[in-house]
Amino acid sequence: MNFRLSRRKFLTGTLVAGAGVLVDMRLLEPRWLRIHHVDVALPTGRTANPFRILHISDLHSSKDVPLSFIKKAIERGLEQNPDIVCITGDLISHHIPDKRKYADCLRMLSAAAPCYACTGNHDGGDWVRPYGGYADLTQIRSLLDQSNIELLFNASKRISVNGSAIELVGLGDYWANDAHPEQAFPKQENPSDACRLVLSHNPDSKMILNHYAWDLMLCGHTHGGQLVVPFYGTPFAPVSDHRYVHGLNPWKQRLIYTTSGIGNLHSMRANCRPEVAILNVA
Repeated sequence: MNFRLSRRKFLTGTLVAGAGVLVDMRLLEPRWLRIHHVDVALPTGRTANPFRILHISDLHSSKDVPLSFIKKAIERGLEQNPDIVCITGDLISHHIPDKRKYADCLRMLSAAAPCYACTGNHDGGDWVRPYGGYADLTQIRSLLDQSNIELLFNASKRISVNGSAIELVGLGDYWANDAHPEQAFPKQENPSDACRLVLSHNPDSKMILNHYAWDLMLCGHTHGGQLVVPFYGTPFAPVSDHRYVHGLNPWKQRLIYTTSGIGNLHSMRANCRPEVAILNVA
C-alpha cells in the first residue's frame, strides 16, 4: 500500500514538475527579458575613449515574437544610453508581418544613435528559401532602409564614436553562403588608431576570418542555446563550435561576443533568457 502510494506521489510529482517546465519554457522564459552589461577590454587597446554598444540580435519578428515584445526590448536597451547600435541579423523568422509597423519600431534605434546591421540566415537567401522564406534580401533591405538603419553587407565603414575611431565591418550570412570577407574588409591593414569591429550573424564565421585583422566580433544566431540542458549544455545550438554559444570569449588574441538574442523559434526557451546586451568597450 505504501509502495503504491509512493509511486503515485512520484508520478504525480513528475507530471507537475514536467508541466511546470513546459509552462516556463513556453509562456514565461521567452518573455523574461534581461539587460546584460558586459565590460570589454580590447586586447589591442585601440580605443581613445570608452564607448557603449547596444547589441541586439535575432529579433525574429513573427507570430511567436510580437512587435510589442521587440519594442519593449528596444526601449529597455535605449534606456542604457548607447553610443552606437549594432544588429546582428535574423530580424524576421520567414516574412515581415507588417513592414510599416516594424519600421516604426526599429526607427527608435536609429533616432537615438548611429545604427548598423548585418543579415542573418532567416532574413532571405539560399538558406531560408526552401523553408518558405524570402528568396533574396530585397525585403529586409527595404525594411532597414525605411528604418534609417545602415546595412553593412560585405562592406566596411569608418566612423567616430565618442571620440574613438571605429572601423565597422559587416558580413553577409555564413549559412546563406553570403559571407565574403575579401569584399567586406578594407584593403589596408587595421590602422593603429581604430578599433575594428565585425558584425557577423554566426560565430562559426570566425573560421573564415582567421587571416584578417579585427579586434571584436559581435554575433547572434545561437539564441544562447535556446534550450539549455542542465549538466549537459547546449545540444540544440546551431553551431559547430559550442565554446561561442553565448557571452564574451577570446579567440586568437581577439574577442567574440555572442548574444542570446531577443526572439526565438517556436516560442520556446529554457534556462536561456532573451537579452539586450550592453557592451562597455574600453
